[in-house]
Amino acid sequence: MPIPLLRYRTLALVAACCSAALMFGCTAGGGDFLDSTSSSAKDRIMYVREKPPTFGHFRLQAFISKYPDLGTFVSRRNSPEFLAETDKGDSHILILYYLEKRQAYACRCEAGTSNSIEFSGPYPITDGEAKTLRNLRDGGSATDS
Repeated sequence: MPIPLLRYRTLALVAACCSAALMFGCTAGGGDFLDSTSSSAKDRIMYVREKPPTFGHFRLQAFISKYPDLGTFVSRRNSPEFLAETDKGDSHILILYYLEKRQAYACRCEAGTSNSIEFSGPYPITDGEAKTLRNLRDGGSATDS
C-alpha cells in the first residue's frame, strides 16, 4: 500500500532532522565529530559539496566551528572544492583546494585545545594535481588515468 504524500513528507522531514541531530547535536564546537572521524580523514583528499553533503563538507564545517578564523577565510573565498588533512609533528595540516582557480592554501592548526590556525598560500595546483582532483570529483579514483 503506498504511503500517503503528507505522511511521506513528514517521515522525510523527521529523518532529515534526526540525521542533522546525529551529525551536529552531540558535537560541541565540532570537536567530538572531528575527533571521532579523524582516522577516516587522515591523509585523505575529500570532496567538499554542500548538497548533497559530503564527508568533506561535514569535516570542513566542524573545523569552522572549532577555528573561527577558518570560517572567515572560507566566507571570503567560498568553500574549497576539496579538503585534505594530515599531521606534521604536533600540528594538524589542512589543505584547501580551489580547483577552478587552480590554487591551494595550507592551514596549520595547533594541537590541543587551542583555536589558533595559521594560513599560507595560495600555492599553484599542478597539472597532475588538477587531473587527480577532477578524477575524484567526477567519480573516478585518484589513480585513474
